[in-house]
Amino acid sequence: MSNLQRAIVPDRGAAKQEEAVIVKAVVRACEFWKLTNKESAELFDVPIATWNRMKAGDFRGKLDQDKRTRASLIVGIFKGLRLFFNGPLTYDWPKSANTGPVFSGKTPVATMIEGGIPAMLRVRRYVDGLRGGL
Repeated sequence: MSNLQRAIVPDRGAAKQEEAVIVKAVVRACEFWKLTNKESAELFDVPIATWNRMKAGDFRGKLDQDKRTRASLIVGIFKGLRLFFNGPLTYDWPKSANTGPVFSGKTPVATMIEGGIPAMLRVRRYVDGLRGGL
C-alpha cells in the first residue's frame, strides 16, 4: 500500500483509540460535574446501558457525528469553565440554576438535555463569552 493509500484509508485501530479517548473525556467531565448516570446518558443522547458501558470502559460501538459533536461541546464547555472559574464553581456551575438569557432559571445541564445540540452550542458560546471569547 502506498503512502497516499495509507493517508486515504482510515486506520480503524487508530479510530477506535481516538473514540476511547473521546469517551473517557466525556465520562470524566460528567463525573467532575457530578451528573447522575441518567443526566449523563441524556446529555450524550445514549441509552443508560450504553452510558454504563462507556463508564466501565466497555464501549464497543462507533461514535457517529452527533456523538462527536456532543463530545466536542461537552469538553469545550468543561475547558471554558476551567479557564474562567478555576475553582469549585468550575464543577458546580453546570448544575446550578442560572438566570442568564440562555437558561431561563434552569441549570445549564437541564437546558442542554432539553435542547440537544443547539442548546449545547448556545451554552458553549455563553461560556466562551464569559471569558471574553466569542
